[in-house]
Amino acid sequence: MLQIEPHNLLVQKTLTERIFPDSESLKSIDRIITDFDFTTYHISTFPDEKNLVLISIYLKCYDDLAKYGVVEYLNGKYSKFNEFLTILSGNDIEQGYNYSLVLDTNKIESIDDESKNEVINELALLKRHAIAAPFEQAFTRYDELVQTYANSNTYAEEIQQELQNEKVLVIKYRGLDECIYIKPSFDRVTVIFSTVFQDETDKIFGKVFLQEFVDARKRSVQTAPQVLYSHKEAPLDITNYVQGKKDDENKGYITFVLFPRHLVKGDRRDNCISHIQYFRNYFHYHIKCSKAYMHSRMRFRVKEFLKILNRAKPENVDDEGKAIENRKTASGRRFEVGRV
Repeated sequence: MLQIEPHNLLVQKTLTERIFPDSESLKSIDRIITDFDFTTYHISTFPDEKNLVLISIYLKCYDDLAKYGVVEYLNGKYSKFNEFLTILSGNDIEQGYNYSLVLDTNKIESIDDESKNEVINELALLKRHAIAAPFEQAFTRYDELVQTYANSNTYAEEIQQELQNEKVLVIKYRGLDECIYIKPSFDRVTVIFSTVFQDETDKIFGKVFLQEFVDARKRSVQTAPQVLYSHKEAPLDITNYVQGKKDDENKGYITFVLFPRHLVKGDRRDNCISHIQYFRNYFHYHIKCSKAYMHSRMRFRVKEFLKILNRAKPENVDDEGKAIENRKTASGRRFEVGRV
């Protein structure tokens, strides 16, 4: 299966062409890039100063992310490039967008190529960093709970009640019907995706894919997260947080249970966030690819059957569909049917 990259390739390409130009004369940029999850980027230059590149992003779930400190998290990510990258705030943010930065291409020329590529990659990961904010908050809460209950009897009713009442972080990344629910605990972090299947065949493909996730963990990938699937009914952990239609036949819930080995601080934790936040896009992308592949195979089979039928069809038939006998003499003359 193909893995969807966390960075936006078009943003990366646009910034690479600007930072590593083919000619000395700078051209104006005004490019809008849209993702399948309603995320919109706008990369443009100022009319009078073409060396200044404005990078803005709009996220449908930004109001939810703002509750979990997305602004502080993004500022922390990009403040290390403050020599040539300016973070806008308040009324300076581009109208219609949630977060804006200004890149000065004149100042960035003073650094080496490796550092330039690092800046480009970090800006291409803008959406990834924005959605990572609630995951980071949930993982930080997990670290706190580990220390709090390190020497406690976690099977006691009082502690179980406290853990059950632990706050669930909700990200409505595609509206009320498709959300991400994150619930930290002292020994795990549970991530639940709600998704809507557009038709019946999507449900069937979805069950097959999810069964593969379960079987893969049983067969060889013992370190993989536990994956659970429930149709229509939400898991008990998020029952009080589910909004919208609760009895939708086309709705499903996919649960990932992240264990301590997945939550180790550093690259492993960052890698875990990068992979799991794109699961919904990955999941539906492969459902569509499978349907497209099956349709192409069906068309190929139909063409093969038509070839067989065409080979079996007689050359000459009458009005009733019966074959007409056309015999020739040694000289090449034909016998006409009905002629004496």
